[in-house]
Amino acid sequence: MLRHIAAATLLVAAITGISQAMAETTVRLHAAGSLKAAMGEVADAFEAGHAATVMRAFGPSGLLRERIEGGEAAEVFASANMKHPTTLAAAGKAAPVVLFARNRLCALVQPGIETDTSSLLETMLREDIRVGTSTPKADPSGDYAFQVFDKAEALAPGATAALKAKALQLTGGKTSEKAPEGRNTYGWVMDSGKADIFLTYCTNALLAQSEVPSLAIVQLPPQLSVGADYGLTVMDGASQEAWALALHILSPAGQAILAKYGFDAPGVTQ
Repeated sequence: MLRHIAAATLLVAAITGISQAMAETTVRLHAAGSLKAAMGEVADAFEAGHAATVMRAFGPSGLLRERIEGGEAAEVFASANMKHPTTLAAAGKAAPVVLFARNRLCALVQPGIETDTSSLLETMLREDIRVGTSTPKADPSGDYAFQVFDKAEALAPGATAALKAKALQLTGGKTSEKAPEGRNTYGWVMDSGKADIFLTYCTNALLAQSEVPSLAIVQLPPQLSVGADYGLTVMDGASQEAWALALHILSPAGQAILAKYGFDAPGVTQ
């Protein structure tokens, strides 16, 4: 009888030890939707060199921040702006924020619409042109698009109000329609005819165009150009493996993957 009790005790201890070991080797990564392809590859490379599994949650950075503030378990947060992770750090929930990548906005344009960098603003202001953006506050991409609209005032008086009034906030919000599984969000939005011009990250535009080759990518003129700084933080109480993942993202290997997907990666030597 004592042997059975001892064996049962050892079995429970073994199961508990295995469970703890599994928990210790799971890293929870929350990252901006625009990072999905690049950060997915970064996480795969990390897993290949570490005894750890990276559980990944991708979405609009503002909504991810709200989920973390609401108690959702997270360890590494890679945001499409500096504001959302800095908010968590200021609340004592995360470590100081590090800039780990940069992006910028481009315009995705439907086939048949004749425009280029020099005429893009004029085209967006046309009454028959539907301009799409992501959702400000929920998704930094939408905030950056509205910064473009603010800059437009210096080039065309009244442009800011006109563009903000007509902007269709099609992605990144809590109630935004979701793309079908396996589809690029922006390629699907444009392929579905929901907008004539969509302002999004240049990295997103490239992925959308690879899925829908008929789409054109138009660079914003310098007067309208808006850069996007991406911030990285590690949550309070995160595991050593989570810190290792953050360091991997900042390492030359991680930065090289980000650069491959079109991001300006500060850790890559030019």
